[in-house]
Amino acid sequence: MLYLLDSGSPGDVRYCKEYYPLAGVTTNPSIIAKEMRAGEKRGFWQLLEEIRGIIGPKKMLHVQSVQKQAEGIVEEARLLESRIGGALYVKIPVGAEGLKAAMKLKGLGIGVTMTAVFTPAQALMAAEAGADFVAPYVNRLDNVAGGGCGVVEEIVRVLELHKSGCKCLAASFKNTWQVHNCAMSGCQSVTMSADIFRAVLGHPLTDAAVEGFDRDWKSVFGERTILSEDL
Repeated sequence: MLYLLDSGSPGDVRYCKEYYPLAGVTTNPSIIAKEMRAGEKRGFWQLLEEIRGIIGPKKMLHVQSVQKQAEGIVEEARLLESRIGGALYVKIPVGAEGLKAAMKLKGLGIGVTMTAVFTPAQALMAAEAGADFVAPYVNRLDNVAGGGCGVVEEIVRVLELHKSGCKCLAASFKNTWQVHNCAMSGCQSVTMSADIFRAVLGHPLTDAAVEGFDRDWKSVFGERTILSEDL
């Protein structure tokens, strides 16, 4: 499983890189706009360059094109590749122009993540067009009784059935149960907010067990640790 952070916050990126097995970062226009509305002083390029600097060139950075026509998408992708570089994946909303752009970018050797995917049919066609990842929105599907995790499972199955090298990158999570169900479906990668990262790792029984260990140790050894010479 590849764990990615869905954020444009350099602070969140630093935190998650330090504490979690982070494979990369995903952004989109809404995430970038959220940072700017929150008072982010850096411009678009400065923000992306800082995130790239934090994660390094080998970890994935997924950045979305805002163009709607294939030619414009390709032009933006080439600019992103030249300015950001590293393991870069250009996010493109699924559609006819997106597929056209993906096929061109495949020939240029630029990574593609096809986003706003809501059906296995969309995912398979995106994969055949050269997408490296397809990103279904789990919670958005759940909100319209679409069974987000079930759609992810079908996408994983259809990609495997057709022996595609494309990976499913599940996105749009609001709780840990959605993440768990996607993992159980065989989904190869997920992208989550920093809050969901914390929630996936946390559990009250884990906290209680650690408190018990600490209490029992201190009842015999006090504040001394294994590093203490007089243990």
